Amino acid sequence: MEIIRRGAEAEIRVDRWMGRTVIVKSRVPKNYRHPELDRSLRSLRTKNEARLIREARQLGVPTPIIYDIDLQKAELIMEKIEGERVKDALSKAGDIDIAKICEEIGRLAAVLHRNGIAHGDLTTSNMIFRDHKIWLIDFSLGEKNAKIEELGVDFHLLKEAFLSAHSEIFDRFQIVIDSYREHFENADAIIKRMKEIESRGRYT
Repeated sequence: MEIIRRGAEAEIRVDRWMGRTVIVKSRVPKNYRHPELDRSLRSLRTKNEARLIREARQLGVPTPIIYDIDLQKAELIMEKIEGERVKDALSKAGDIDIAKICEEIGRLAAVLHRNGIAHGDLTTSNMIFRDHKIWLIDFSLGEKNAKIEELGVDFHLLKEAFLSAHSEIFDRFQIVIDSYREHFENADAIIKRMKEIESRGRYT
């Protein structure tokens, strides 16, 4: 067992399960919460994340296969996607590959959003690049039946990720926007909301 990340919400580790190398995501107990409430919240969030990952996959968005769910432990056992983070892939890609990656990011965001799914942490750190495909991971903050506000926040987070991690190619974010518009008929409303969210941040 190898722990690869510890966050406020969960611990991520690489393990073996039924002869496979897998990712195990365990939501950690919070001592400041009542034990019953804590178990209920961790179980609910684990179930919600598994549902979003499966629904996204059914829509054609590459996501890890869920092998097992343990609601008592608030634990997901998932396929380990071998590859590099899109954050890293973009930093060394040439112009043509950058454009292709940006187009695919926009398309995948559009597929989720036109089906009412907000990823919740839509950044290039939560995307894996493998075999010229982008896999979305970590739906822990995601929502089903998301309203325009949640979708606007999703796109705002994506733009912020480009600003902070990919400032040298930030002009290519327009490719993401153009692809998003091409694949989502309500894209302009979400982009407008994204700009409103940005304005709130500037003046608060």
